[in-house]
Parts: sequence; structure tokens; C-alpha cells
Amino acid sequence: MRIIHLIVGDVTAKPLIEACAAHEVMSGEVVVLKDILHVGPLKTEGLSFSEGRSLFWNTVSENQHNIQVDDLERLMEISSLLSNDENVAVWFWMAPAPADIAAYFWLLHFLKKHQGRFSVVNINGLPFLDENGKLFYPESIGYIPVKEILKARKLARVTTPSEWETDMDEWPRLLSENAGIRVHEGGKRLKSQPISFYDDALLQHITAQNQKANKIVNLAISKNKVPTGDSFLHWRLREMAKEGKIDLVKGEVKLSTGIQEETATSEDEA
Repeated sequence: MRIIHLIVGDVTAKPLIEACAAHEVMSGEVVVLKDILHVGPLKTEGLSFSEGRSLFWNTVSENQHNIQVDDLERLMEISSLLSNDENVAVWFWMAPAPADIAAYFWLLHFLKKHQGRFSVVNINGLPFLDENGKLFYPESIGYIPVKEILKARKLARVTTPSEWETDMDEWPRLLSENAGIRVHEGGKRLKSQPISFYDDALLQHITAQNQKANKIVNLAISKNKVPTGDSFLHWRLREMAKEGKIDLVKGEVKLSTGIQEETATSEDEA
């Protein structure tokens, strides 16, 4: 049986790619899904899915303006391969992360005619050994050492008919809500939130004094565990600057004068 391993993100995929290259038991092709589907709108009027996602990421990116999101096109090629070759199966590697859960629902929607040949390697709530031999519960496949990937492969389980029935409704729901952010609430639950959902996580680290924007973004990611990536958060800083909530000049950020006055007034009243 030829296995196509699907996984979200280049960094996340590194140990899986290494394991497949080094160990015959892991033989198969690794296809990396580039898009993180828990961030940004899922449909854009007048545009195809891929065009809309490309437009969003080109809007978010400050330095790149030719981002092409083609995950759906590559998935359709895999679907055709499954239709033409009964000896091909798909394994999706999934961690308890919103990008992975969103991708899982997306994959179910487009691979529904291949039930029986779609398996999930779900590491949610399961312990592994880190590089020092200590037990830990990884939040990403990318945190698992290569030798532990060999153990993780044993978790591969064909998606059951009942899972197809219950989970198939999630992608249409997310499409209809078409929110800016999808938040992981445990298990396989995602909740739609507005695009500004993580703004407060940035604002709580911004003061009246100038600070590097990179520092604010890194603090939000590390302290608040914001799972969107830094490009999105830098874009939110630029959007908040347009709204007058903060001042952002030459990579340095501080609260705008109006927000400082509102904060001071609130503290005085308290």
C-alpha cells in the first residue's frame, strides 16, 4: 500500500519527512499543506476558494505579495490518484491545534468518496519522549523526535463511518459562518470568532512607551499562546494603527494618545 502523508506546515512536517526518508517502515510521500485554515475568511465573493485564501494572505503579508495558496488543487490531484489506484491511502497527521482540526474537517469534505482509505494519526492527549527522554504531551507533530514518529505511526486509524457522519457537517458550518478566526476548544471542536479576536492579546503588552513591534508579537505568541503566526499579528498591529488604537512608526509601537487618556480616566474612576 502506498501511503500519502498529509500534514499542516513546513516546520511541523520536518520530523515526519526525516522519518520517512530514514526508515523503510515509514515509506511514503509527505504532502505539506501550506495554508492554516483557522485564520482568515474561508470564502470571498467572486473568487474561488484558492483565490480568496491567496488574497487574504497577500493582504496580511507585508513583504511578500505573490503568495499562491494551492492546497485545494493539490488535494484534488490526490483525490484523482485515489480514484485511479486502489493501492493508495491517505494518512493525516493531527495534533490538538486549530490549524490541524480545521484541515481535518476540510479533508473530510473533499475526500468523502474515499472512505476506508483515509486514516488519522491523532496525538491529542498522548505522551511521547522528548530528545532528553522525558515524558511530554506535544501540541504539534513538529515537537516529536524522529524516533518517536516511528511510534506515532502505530496510532494511524481509519476514519469510521460514524466519524464521517458526525464530522462531515463541520466544514459546511465553518464555511457558512465564514469568520475571521476559528478557535480550538478541545477535542475536535472549533468556535468561530471575529478577525480581531487576538487584538487584546497584543494590546495587553503595549504601553505608552515605544517598544519594538517584534517584541509585542513575540510576547503575544509566547505569553498568550496565540496560534496564528507572526505575520498575522503584525498585520493586526497595522490594522489597529489604522483604527487609531495604537501608534506604529518604523517598527515601534505604543498606545495612541486617545487610548492612553481613556485608560487613565478608567483608572481614576475605579
